[in-house]
Amino acid sequence: MPPAAKNFLTPEQVSKLQEALKESDLPHVRERILIILLQNDGKPQHEIAKFLGCSHRTVAY
Repeated sequence: MPPAAKNFLTPEQVSKLQEALKESDLPHVRERILIILLQNDGKPQHEIAKFLGCSHRTVAY
C-alpha cells in the first residue's frame, strides 16, 4: 500500500471542513468529514477505519 498523502487540503479547506463538522447534525456527513481530515493528516486508511469503527471500504470510497 502506498504511503498516505499528507496536507493535500489548503488551510482554508481544512477550516471550512472543521466548521462544517461542528455544524452538521448528520452522522454520515460528520463521518465523511472526519475521514477527509484524517487522510489530510496522513493517517492510513486502515487506521482511520479502526478509529471511526467503519469499514475499510467506507474510508476508501
